[in-house]
Amino acid sequence: MSRVVEVMMLRHGESSWNAEDRYQGQQGTGLSELGRHQAKQAAEYLRGMFPPFDAVVASDLQRVTETLQPYAEGGCPTVRVDRRWREIDVGTWSGRTFADILAEEPDVVAAFARGEDVARGGGETFAQLRDRVWHAVRAATSGTRVLVVTHGGPIRTAAAEALGLPPGGQLSLDPPVNCSLTVLRLVVDGAITATSLTAYNVPTSAGTAQEQPS
Repeated sequence: MSRVVEVMMLRHGESSWNAEDRYQGQQGTGLSELGRHQAKQAAEYLRGMFPPFDAVVASDLQRVTETLQPYAEGGCPTVRVDRRWREIDVGTWSGRTFADILAEEPDVVAAFARGEDVARGGGETFAQLRDRVWHAVRAATSGTRVLVVTHGGPIRTAAAEALGLPPGGQLSLDPPVNCSLTVLRLVVDGAITATSLTAYNVPTSAGTAQEQPS
């Protein structure tokens, strides 16, 4: 018998590297002062707008752990950590500023801007990210309403998959702002049989900051 599952994906708050315009990927820092404020406001938004979640899933990276903390402190299901919800791996680009990368690797930046799915810094392609994230989506359908705290890249690729966009289609979607909420509606009958996107990039806090997804 089919059932409907809502997967609500919350992007982490602003990190220190976000504020410094640095690529993060699977490295990076914890939240900035603004990010901690965003996380508290996001927790209040989630508790005020939605009934308790059946399950909570999160990336294992520090900026996500710190974003989830204010919500978890108010009581929630045991958090299941799933590394598949990590940001895209940008390899040697992690920790380097956008300006430095543009100056040092202009050909790679230009190829990416043209829509080529390059493995930046020797890390992952977006096709690889989309594949691992959709496996994580399938694993997150145990309840009827699931909160996932994650990163901009996974949110964009999961939304692209739900919309049936072609490879590279995530680039047509705006990068999610910090602590924004994106909602997938899945029909599950053993496997996922239908998908839709019911909300995208909805701010949950004032003073949100936007940056490149990785």
